[in-house]
Amino acid sequence: MKLSIIIPAREEEKAIAKTLAQFKDKLLIHHETIVSDARSKDRTVAVARETAHVVVVFDGTKHTAGIGRNDGAKVAHGEYLAFVDADTEIPEPHAFFERAFKHFENDPSVVGVTGPQRAAPAVETWADRLSFGYLNAVIRFQNNVLGRGEASGKFMLVSRAAFDKVGGFREDLVTREDGDFFYRLSKIGRTVFDPSLMIYHGARRAHRLGWARLWYIWIVNTISVTLFDKAVADDWTPIR
Repeated sequence: MKLSIIIPAREEEKAIAKTLAQFKDKLLIHHETIVSDARSKDRTVAVARETAHVVVVFDGTKHTAGIGRNDGAKVAHGEYLAFVDADTEIPEPHAFFERAFKHFENDPSVVGVTGPQRAAPAVETWADRLSFGYLNAVIRFQNNVLGRGEASGKFMLVSRAAFDKVGGFREDLVTREDGDFFYRLSKIGRTVFDPSLMIYHGARRAHRLGWARLWYIWIVNTISVTLFDKAVADDWTPIR
């Protein structure tokens, strides 16, 4: 199997069906979809089981996104692992992944690929456009110019071999596990930001908390992980 799409989920009954359907209906590459559930209290698991190839449910005490992604990877069979969030929208997934795979095919040193993100057109605000535009530019510069891996958890595509070599995601980080993962990938190969690989999502956290507060949370935790190897946040409350 070429591709395993791993989707961590927590209280996502309203979003998960649409996210899974886009791959079932439009992705022709041999793939599997894996939902890694954080013991949701709503109908996420039941809804996911209607479409996903595999659903795994966390059975521990303290969950993080890193645990969810690693749990999904444990049961994955793909040569490549794609990590997307439960509300990630990819308008043309077949063409999207064909473009993404070209980076691995054309350059054997590539170990990870990511791309830009935007709020879905139906909910996008001017603040979303400015903030995501800036964030995308920073991530592009870090990967493609500095050679220092960085990514958002909304979309990350990695080779299985590279995932195993770096030991997957850190499970102790409540946030910034995505950037930490891509940084460690860039130590063993090349990470790429492809501006054509645009994904969309609901920008739920930004809209609920406000961009000023969210930027503060991101910056403080990024500095803490970079300098002290730990996140400031001790919980990442779901916003639905």
